[in-house]
Order: sequence, then structure tokens, then C-alpha cells
Amino acid sequence: MARIVLTYGLISGAIIIAGVLATLILNGDAPHSNVWLGYLIMLVALSAVLVGVKQHRDQALGGVIRFWPALGVGVAIALVATAIYVVVWEVYLAATDYAFMEQYIAQTLAQKRADGVTGAAYQKLAAEMDVMRVQYANPLFRVPMTFVEIFPVGLLVAVVSAGLLRNPRFLPARTPVG
Repeated sequence: MARIVLTYGLISGAIIIAGVLATLILNGDAPHSNVWLGYLIMLVALSAVLVGVKQHRDQALGGVIRFWPALGVGVAIALVATAIYVVVWEVYLAATDYAFMEQYIAQTLAQKRADGVTGAAYQKLAAEMDVMRVQYANPLFRVPMTFVEIFPVGLLVAVVSAGLLRNPRFLPARTPVG
């Protein structure tokens, strides 16, 4: 089981990292502008959870798995993928001299100004962004925040996968043709 968890966790993590890097490269001056695309990449990458749980069910358990063991395998795969995401994000931040938050704040404030936000509302937002800048500089705040960006998606995929794969008729194990 550990081999399946590591294999599919690494596959999922690699897909997430490739997707994130592609969006960073393709979006140029606004690399953090599409949150939905980021979560879509995570969801596609975390589909490796379903494949990993299915492989464990079919190869190690003869095509039958109960919900809780399936959920355990799925969560373990999601944790490996999440750990990869967090580590690579920290490497990215270090490689870019921690410029992410400055870029994010600048983009957010520019968008709000373009939307017509001015005066006290704009000043309040700027003050909130400044607090966020200080918090994000602290790794004890930033690392759990990064973890929480992706792990709930992995947990959701693990729950759905466990629910589906507990039924042996859902994507049944292939029997050798012979």
C-alpha cells in the first residue's frame, strides 16, 4: 500500500506542479489571477487519488474495499500530493525572493481601483492587505495556509473515491483473458 500511496501521491504532486508552473509561465505579468484554473488543476491532478485507491482495491484486495480503508488510502495519497505542493510553493517563493504577496496585493488593489473603489473603502482594503502581507511573511502562517489551499480538494476527492470504489461494480477489476 505504501508504494501505491507514494506513487500516486508523487504523480498527483507532479501534475499539480506542472500545471502551476504552466500558469505562472503563460500568464506572465498576472500569474495569480485565475483561482478557478488553479483549483481545476488541483482537481485534475488529484484524480490520481481515485486511480490509486482503485489499484489498491484491485491488486491488493481482490477487487473489494470498504469505505474507511479506501478513504485512508485516498487521504494518504492526498497528503503526499499536498506535501509536494507545499514544499514546491516554498521553493518557488524563495526563488522569486518572496515577491508573490507584493504582486498579489498590487494586483488586488489595482483591480479594486479599476472597479471604482476609492476613499475609505479603498484605504480599509489597503490596510487589510498590509496585515496580510505581514502575516504571509511568517512561515508559521504561510505553510498551513498553503496546506489548506489544496488538502480540502484532496479530502473531497478521497471521500468521493472511497464512496464510489466501495462498490466492486464501479470500475471493476479486469479479469485476465485466457
